[in-house]
Amino acid sequence: MGALRPTLLPPSPPPLLLLLLLMLGMGCWAREVLVPEGPLYRVTGTAVSISCNVTGYEGPAQQNFEWFLYRPEAPDTALGIVSTKDTQFSYAIFKSRVVAGEVQVQRLQGDAVVLKIARLQAQDAGIYECHTPSTDTRYLGSYSGKVELRVLPDALQVSAAPPGPRGRQAPTSPPRLMVHEGQELALGCLARTSTQKHTHLAVSFGRSVPEAPVGRATLQEVVGIRSDLAVEAGAPYAERLAAGELRLGKEGTDRYRMVVGGAQAGDAGTYHCTAAEWIQDPDGSWAQIAEKRAVLAHVDVQTLSSQLAVTVGPGERRIGPGEPLELLCNVSGALPPAGRHAAYSVGWEMAPAGAPGPGRLVAQLDTEGVGSLGPGYEGRHIAMEKVASRTYRLRLEAARPGDAGTYRCLAKAYVRGSGTRLREAASARSRPLPVHVREEGVVLEAVAWLAGGTVYRGETASLLCNISVRGGPPGLRLAASWWVERPEDGELSSVPAQLVGGVGQDGVAELGVRPGGGPVSVELVAPRSHRLRLHSLGPEDEGVYHCAPSAWVQHADYSWYQAGSARSGPVTVYPYMHALDTLFVPLLVGTGVALVTGATVLGTITCCFMKRLRKR
Repeated sequence: MGALRPTLLPPSPPPLLLLLLLMLGMGCWAREVLVPEGPLYRVTGTAVSISCNVTGYEGPAQQNFEWFLYRPEAPDTALGIVSTKDTQFSYAIFKSRVVAGEVQVQRLQGDAVVLKIARLQAQDAGIYECHTPSTDTRYLGSYSGKVELRVLPDALQVSAAPPGPRGRQAPTSPPRLMVHEGQELALGCLARTSTQKHTHLAVSFGRSVPEAPVGRATLQEVVGIRSDLAVEAGAPYAERLAAGELRLGKEGTDRYRMVVGGAQAGDAGTYHCTAAEWIQDPDGSWAQIAEKRAVLAHVDVQTLSSQLAVTVGPGERRIGPGEPLELLCNVSGALPPAGRHAAYSVGWEMAPAGAPGPGRLVAQLDTEGVGSLGPGYEGRHIAMEKVASRTYRLRLEAARPGDAGTYRCLAKAYVRGSGTRLREAASARSRPLPVHVREEGVVLEAVAWLAGGTVYRGETASLLCNISVRGGPPGLRLAASWWVERPEDGELSSVPAQLVGGVGQDGVAELGVRPGGGPVSVELVAPRSHRLRLHSLGPEDEGVYHCAPSAWVQHADYSWYQAGSARSGPVTVYPYMHALDTLFVPLLVGTGVALVTGATVLGTITCCFMKRLRKR
């Protein structure tokens, strides 16, 4: 029998290595209590929150926590602050504050809490320990965590910046300001700190409604400079900040100035300046350690709509035709002067007597002082001008009967936004001002007829119009025009009458469109007699014609206006055919029929002859 070979076993690890591996394996399940990295710096009178959570524990999911304080003067003495398990845990120096809720522990979840102190005191400085009673089967890991809290004196100061904000200021504290709508509202704030540590200030301006209690719920932020020096506006003011109407800047080391351009009615209220001091904790996060607020001013915005008023003069007017008409409009009220922040436009409107509504525009001056005339007034001698700081005059050099009616002055107030953008803020109309213009008393009559009574195709049709005039001023001039209505299916067309031609009051002929498209001539054959001639009359010229005379008056400003008009009775123009034309048509028809019949007979005979010839 052969010898047995020995079995080779791996070498045993050293005892020290076994102990190290055992400790590492156990460390994976060791309890660990975590608190923020310190030291933490906070300010007296402010709130502080210190978090604490535990991991790697055994036992129930809901762990208990105990908080202790080690003061600098007694670093080895633990002072019980508060516990999640024992309501009688607090030492006497903390008991009253815990009962009042000023010091409390708030559970975030089963294994996490936060210690909250509402108003820090100088004696609250020290090392805070968060301890977790063991629920583990073995005592492994850490059962508490410590963080140092240093309490700094309150060195933050906030106040209104002297001199007071721009505007009309009353000797009250805080001041009460009155600004006009559209003007700038400027407010200043002083904010400084003498904290020995490196901190940043964030300054914001806010507004609350008048007489409302001030708090985070009622204070609406307008604009602010954040701790990173970024400028941001509250939601209602973001658009105005982007448009440049809202500005915030730092002047010097501790002065901040807010300017709200183009003040609006909604800008009224009580304005506050809030300064917040921020410090960077060791973990890199920023924490607010102090905040103070100061009232800057109570602001009232005087709206333009509440102040704008318009009056007119000199009262009801009665004038004759051709006389000048002058009307004055005065804009009054506690209004800002026209210029950088406000602008105004003024115009006159006229409505015929008895017509509803303000009427149509006669003339106006825009915000730049440029005048313009309304529709229908072009070419007339009408002036719109500013004769005093707030007085405007409308002048019609020669009034006409058509100018009679009710006049109103319309004023509009605008405020300037960013750049040159204008926003209409208010408008006001004056009371109605009646204006009466005496009629000329011109009466016209017209009689028209077709010369000869009957007209044939190819001839010239002559239409005559005699005009009679009663009344009217010296120098009255007459004009006459000729119009035609075309029949369709034996009835007059619904299309308006068409101008054929006419002679104006200045003797100049005006030609329209002749239905037949041939030549037309219009002429004055006597002082009050007009003639229309249609040459080479055709069937398309058939229609109902009439004469429309008008009387015109020229005033000293060389403008014309129509003082009267009339319309003659209808004149029917029917182009007849000549007798030869009447006979020639049947002759042509008979000849044509005879030729067709002969051709048909000849063709039939020829066809039959050819068929017989083929049979043979």
